[in-house]
Amino acid sequence: MHTKARITHLIRSTGILMAAFLVNKFLALGQRIVIARAFGTGSDYDAYVAAFRLPEILFMLIVGGALGTAFIPILSERLTRQPGEDAEGWKLASSVLNTVLVVVIGLSVLGAIFALPLVRRVVAPGFSPENQMLTANLMRLALVSTIIFSVSSLVGAVLNTRQHFVLPAMAPLVYNLGIILGALYLAPAMGVYGLTLGAVLGSLGHLLVQTPGLIRYGAKYSPMFGWQDPDLRRVLKLMGPRVLNVAVIQLNFVVIFMLASYLGEGSVSALDYGWDLMQFPQTIIGSAIGIVLFPTLSELAARGDLPGLRHTMSLTLRIILVLAIPAMVGLIVLGRPIIQVMFERGEFGPDSTAAVYQSLKFWALALVGHSALEVVNRTFYAQKDTITPLLTSLVSMVINLGLALALYQTLLAGGLALSNGAAVTVEVLLMLVIAHHRMGGIEAKATLNTLGRALLAAGAMGVAVIAFTTALPALHPILIIVGGGTLGITVYLAAGLLLNVAEFRLIPRLLASK
Repeated sequence: MHTKARITHLIRSTGILMAAFLVNKFLALGQRIVIARAFGTGSDYDAYVAAFRLPEILFMLIVGGALGTAFIPILSERLTRQPGEDAEGWKLASSVLNTVLVVVIGLSVLGAIFALPLVRRVVAPGFSPENQMLTANLMRLALVSTIIFSVSSLVGAVLNTRQHFVLPAMAPLVYNLGIILGALYLAPAMGVYGLTLGAVLGSLGHLLVQTPGLIRYGAKYSPMFGWQDPDLRRVLKLMGPRVLNVAVIQLNFVVIFMLASYLGEGSVSALDYGWDLMQFPQTIIGSAIGIVLFPTLSELAARGDLPGLRHTMSLTLRIILVLAIPAMVGLIVLGRPIIQVMFERGEFGPDSTAAVYQSLKFWALALVGHSALEVVNRTFYAQKDTITPLLTSLVSMVINLGLALALYQTLLAGGLALSNGAAVTVEVLLMLVIAHHRMGGIEAKATLNTLGRALLAAGAMGVAVIAFTTALPALHPILIIVGGGTLGITVYLAAGLLLNVAEFRLIPRLLASK
C-alpha cells in the first residue's frame, strides 16, 4: 500500500473507531451517572472499585496489553510470510487462546482462594474489616469476567490483525450496557453485588458481539496447545518483557489506590471517577488511534520500511497532540460543572463533586502523556522490541512512587493523580529520545513545532473560558458547559488556524470518515 493510500486508510479507520469510542464513552458516562446516583462516593463503591483492581491487573498482564502487542506482530508476519494460508493463522490463534485460558483460569482460582488476604495486605489495607470482606467477595465475582475477557480480547486482536475494527469497537458498548442494567435492575435488590454481576454479564456480551467477525473470516478452532510451534514460542518470548512492563504500570495504580484507601471514605471513589473522566478523551483520542495504528506499524516493521514507520508514527503523534492538548485544558477549566451536571444527584452531593474535581484537574495533566504513550510504545512493539518499553516504565515507576509518597498527604487524591501524570510524561519522552537515535530521527522539529503552536492555541482557549465563567458565575452548570465549551473550541480552532497548525487539515478528514 502506497504512503498516501496508507494514511487515507488510517484516517478512515481511525474516524470509524473514534466514532464508536465516542458512543461508548457516552454510554460509559451514562453508566457512571447511574452508579453515582445509587452509590455516590461511599464505602460500597470504594469496595467495588478496589475489587476490580487485581482482576484488571491479571487481564492486562496476560491479555489486555501483553498478548495483543506480542500476538499481533507475529500473526501479521505469519500472514505476510504465508499469504493465503489462513489455516496456519487460525492454528496459531487457537494455540495462543488455549494457553492463555489455562494460565488465566489457574490464576483466577488462586485469586479467589486468597482474595481476603490480598485485599487486607495489598489492595485496600486502609479499609475497615467489613469493607475488606465485601471487597474480597466482589473480587471473586470480578475474576469470572476476567476469564471471559481473556477470550474476548484475543478475538478482538485477531479481528484487528484483519484490519477489522468495528466489532471490537462495539464490544465495550455491550459491556457498559451490562453494568447499567446491573445498576438499574440488580443493584436495588442485591446492592453492590448486583452491580458486579452486571459487569460479569457485560463481559459475556463483550465476547458474543465479536463472534460474527470470526464467522465472517472463517475461523477454525483447534483444541491444541501447539507448544512446539516456533511462532507461539516467539509470542511467549515477546510477552515476557511486556508482562513485566504491564506489571510495573499496574503496580503504579495499585500503589496510588492503596494510598488512597488511607485518605478516608470516598477517596478511592474520587480517584476512580477522576480517572474515568480523563479516560473519556484519552480513549477517543489515544486508544482509538493507537489500536488502528498498531497493525499498520507492525506491517511496516515486518517489511523493513523504516521511513514509512518513522513518518507514520510522527504524523500520528502530532495529530494526538492537537487533539489531546485542548481536551486537557477543557477538563481543567470546565471540570467542576461537568461533574455537577453528570453526577450531582442522589447519593452524590457537593462534597463528592469537590473531591472528584480535586483528582480530575490533576488527572487532566496526565491526558497528553497517556494519549501519546498509546502510539509511542506501539512503535517499539511493532519492531518486536518489548525491552525498551519495560526499562522506561521502570523509570516511570520510580518517579510515580516517589512523587505519590511525597504528595498524597498534602494534595490528597490529586497528588496521586499528579504523580502518575508526571511519571507517564517522562516515560514518553525517554522513549521518543531512544526512537530518535534508533530510527534516524522522528521528525522532531515538526513535532515540537506542532506542540508549541497547540499549547499557545490551547492557552488562548483556557483564558477565554476562564474569562467567560468568571464574568457569568451565576449561570447554570449546563449553560457554562455549552457556552464555555463552544467558546473554547472556537477560540482554539481560530488560534490554531492563525498559528498555522498544519495538522488541523487532517481533523476534518478524521471527523468525516465513514
